[in-house]
Amino acid sequence: MNNQTIGQTEEAKESVEIDKLKMQTYVQEIKDNQNLSLGILGGIGAAVIGATIWAMITTLTNYQIGWMAVGVGFLVGIGVRTLGKGIDLSFGVVGAALSLLGCLAGNLLTVCILISRQENIELFNLLSRLNPSVAVELMKVTFNPMDLLFYGIAVYEGYRFSFRRISEDELSRLTK
Repeated sequence: MNNQTIGQTEEAKESVEIDKLKMQTYVQEIKDNQNLSLGILGGIGAAVIGATIWAMITTLTNYQIGWMAVGVGFLVGIGVRTLGKGIDLSFGVVGAALSLLGCLAGNLLTVCILISRQENIELFNLLSRLNPSVAVELMKVTFNPMDLLFYGIAVYEGYRFSFRRISEDELSRLTK
């Protein structure tokens, strides 16, 4: 394909006009089929999986990898989008919130695994005795200011990937 053909193709793409009525109808159809409850379930499942993977990798390598937070955010966003199929703002908010919770859970689980090893206590026994005040105290003691950067990126990723996208193929069906 030569430069002239590429230029003509780009001009053709720019000249395609979306039919506003078709677009409104299609967006309403998407909204009618979105499901926030399923999106929340998908996000929770992804947060649990992401937190578990994060804790396993951190304890196996004995190295805290902040970028794992980004993976948690990505997984949560994909989970919310896949099951929720939504385009409303609420899907992004859910993805962001669950990403943060997944990151906190990943850090907390890592600390619990390390304590269970050090104190020779079975992990599930330790987790069953964990209460909110102890969990908060553990998070305070192990907090690193750099965590905020990675949590922020994870929240952004969770938000960004939580929305259903309209594909090029779908857009091509909405032209005048």
